[in-house]
Amino acid sequence: MSRRNLKVLPGRPYPLGASWDGKGVNFALFSENADYVELCLFDASGKKETHKFKLAEKTDQVWHAYIPQLKPGQLYGYRVHGPYKPKKGLRFNPSKLLIDPYAKSIVGDIRWHDAVFPYQVGDVSNPDLDLIADTQDSAPYMPKCAVTDAQFDWQDDQKPDIPWHKTVIYELHVKGFTQLNPHIPPHLRGTYAGLAQPQVIRYLKSLGVTAVELLPVHYFLNDRHLVEKGLCNYWGYNSINYFTPDMRYAKSGKIEEFKEMIKAFHAAGLEVILDVVYNHTAEGNHLGPMLSFKGIDNPAYYRLVEDNERYYMDYTGTGNTLNMMTPKVLQLVMDSLRYWIEEMHIDGFRFDLASALARELHDVDKLGAFFDIIHQDPVISQVKLIAEPWDIGEGGYQVGNFPVGWTEWNGKYRDTIRSFWKGDEGQIGELAYRLTGSSDLYEHSGRRPYASINFITAHDGFTLHDLVSYNDKHNHDNGENNQDGDNHNLSWNMGSEGPTRSAKINALRQKQKRNFLATLLLSQGVPMITAGDEYCRTQNGNNNAYCQDNKISWFNWRETEEKNALLAFTKMLLALRKAHPIFHQRHFFQGHPVRGSEAKDISWISVDGMEMSEAEWASAETKCIGMHLHGQALKECDEKGKPLRDTDFVILLNAHDCAVEFAMPNSLGEEYTWRLVFDTALTETKRQDKRKKYQAGDVYYLQSRSFVLLSKNRKQSVGRPV
Repeated sequence: MSRRNLKVLPGRPYPLGASWDGKGVNFALFSENADYVELCLFDASGKKETHKFKLAEKTDQVWHAYIPQLKPGQLYGYRVHGPYKPKKGLRFNPSKLLIDPYAKSIVGDIRWHDAVFPYQVGDVSNPDLDLIADTQDSAPYMPKCAVTDAQFDWQDDQKPDIPWHKTVIYELHVKGFTQLNPHIPPHLRGTYAGLAQPQVIRYLKSLGVTAVELLPVHYFLNDRHLVEKGLCNYWGYNSINYFTPDMRYAKSGKIEEFKEMIKAFHAAGLEVILDVVYNHTAEGNHLGPMLSFKGIDNPAYYRLVEDNERYYMDYTGTGNTLNMMTPKVLQLVMDSLRYWIEEMHIDGFRFDLASALARELHDVDKLGAFFDIIHQDPVISQVKLIAEPWDIGEGGYQVGNFPVGWTEWNGKYRDTIRSFWKGDEGQIGELAYRLTGSSDLYEHSGRRPYASINFITAHDGFTLHDLVSYNDKHNHDNGENNQDGDNHNLSWNMGSEGPTRSAKINALRQKQKRNFLATLLLSQGVPMITAGDEYCRTQNGNNNAYCQDNKISWFNWRETEEKNALLAFTKMLLALRKAHPIFHQRHFFQGHPVRGSEAKDISWISVDGMEMSEAEWASAETKCIGMHLHGQALKECDEKGKPLRDTDFVILLNAHDCAVEFAMPNSLGEEYTWRLVFDTALTETKRQDKRKKYQAGDVYYLQSRSFVLLSKNRKQSVGRPV
């Protein structure tokens, strides 16, 4: 299409981005401080800039134009003109092609070159390096935005809308979960289409999870320093656009592939939650590249140091922090969230370093504008919202302080459970809170147990297998001399670092994995399993595999007896959790009789079968405890409002190095017996063990470092209304 064939009309300032109406495309870009904006069109290869138009219209700080005849697939970018005065926070440089913040599709990847930096790259020891503007054209090295057609036949797609208290989250990486899966056709491995394969969905359904949480799929970049070392930003926490699914995971190269994946999960009754990174971008600090926001309007998009605007406030450890104090950045995030909900049918979001989003001045403000806006939004407030409740700034650890409507990754749960099973002293009081939904953190704000997202491991840190196999991190493959990654892992190798031939150590490691999984899946709150923990996945001691797009990070599906046994154990636990409402309650335990029952809803039992004494609670040496959960005292109702009842359960936990004789508790003098459901000290609960009945007062031989579940042996309708 020649230049004279294109007519440029005024267009509209809304919606932002490139919008095709069937006859042409409207372009709209916000920039408060720019002198003027140029729209650049490219041929289908993205290599030739075919047209350049100055956007003459500016309405409410939005530059806009409408061009008839343009169609979906048209490639474009922007050049924004204005002063290059870094000391005043202004970094305009029209030599740099910029990505539209509202682009719905991005074609190609960045090719790292000095030209994508706004200053003359040179000696990094030069303190004035970034003050001199570079005039090289970055367009040959930049990905290009693409106009899209939003139409898609969702047919009868229905969101599963699973209640929070019944939710079980499975955190996975699109490529890592599928790359080695032998049941996925080779050409689909590592893609959205591969993740949507029936075999994958059957695995997730048989496991018993209800939602997958995808590591970032917003379009992201691989850092230059990683690429030059032959590595990449595998996890994807390096976003540069918040509307585009990364096409590196699309076999077809089309957005429709992502939507088909969502549709397949919904058809199976599974929810999809996205891990989103609205706290920073891939543009880094004052020495970072110019890719989008920095060149469009640096002070409007980023938090700058108040008395020295050349530099960026860095609450994220990545060089910059998005400026949640400006209306247009808030609008960007809200528009992005609504887009993924309404156009992509996403069921929820996990917000990376969410404390950074709450910073209005310097302190974290839990009633900041970001949370106020989400709370009142009729669309966003109705999906699952999960906060990673910390950042690296002062006062950034905010576990328990997020407002109503939010759930949180409970870092205190992770640390307490790890410490307890490691054998650390003084954990018993903290353990009781974590097992019962962390009322000390969430009840005061009016939230429920499901505000606590319980986890033992996550993508960041050791896998479950490595947690019981390594005392120290082994991150040498990351190329940072093992300096990266957390040193405070609360891990224990059982006496040998890494793989060992010791049958005794391997058996103890397997038992500890069963202990962790049993604790996680039978605690109140919402459990999150990291993909592969149920299948002994290892990263060879690497606790920061963010740059490892290889077998270190990928799920190894090769079967072994050990893997199959742990998988079967995990499935059994999740089936138990689902079948018994006593393990996924919507209300906190009260510790006293509930709803007319003579029994407390929960009793804490000592080894003598009696209730725990104050002295035992206070003793740092207490490492063994029992929980008596009373099914008749449930403060729960079914969907029709009728009270539920369940059987009684006793949970016994022993983190001592030695066995303990634990007396079975009595309850109101009733005649009943206890039946063993499972014991993590037994690789397989034998038939005679399951047949054996324990009377009140009988002793259960609780082996060292073991978790035992017993149920009351009395016939009744489980999980049904009274």
